[in-house]
Amino acid sequence: MDRFWMDRALQRARFAAENDEVPIGALIVCDGAIVGAGWNATESEQDATAHAELVALRQAQRAFGSRRLEDTVLYTTLEPCAMCAGAIVLARIRRLVFGAYDAKAGACGTLRNVVQDPRLNHTCQVIGGVLHNECAGLLQSFFGGLRGRRPK
Repeated sequence: MDRFWMDRALQRARFAAENDEVPIGALIVCDGAIVGAGWNATESEQDATAHAELVALRQAQRAFGSRRLEDTVLYTTLEPCAMCAGAIVLARIRRLVFGAYDAKAGACGTLRNVVQDPRLNHTCQVIGGVLHNECAGLLQSFFGGLRGRRPK
């Protein structure tokens, strides 16, 4: 099922790319249903906090009428950054599944591991690398295209 949901998150990431946003998509799933979905919107919203994960978290919290999302799984196409990882802990997400590892900002196992720090009041299970090639390829293609558009 992880591959199924990650493919759905990739659909959101492709939508972000079509709208000149960094192609990251996220879903929050509970009992086999999407309760929150988002894609990166930092440019269109001019909001540094409009990461795909936070957009999806906000939507799911509104749907539940609660900040706590204890019985949910978050699927995201890129390993969350420190900001998103902190929000995952605060929302008490049970399980995190991500696609591409982030060597520059990954805070769920690569550079640090915020979501599994035993000093915090919540930890979650982490599965990385689901559809890694597809997720990483989308990001590489997007940034390669940006380089091609720069004036010489």
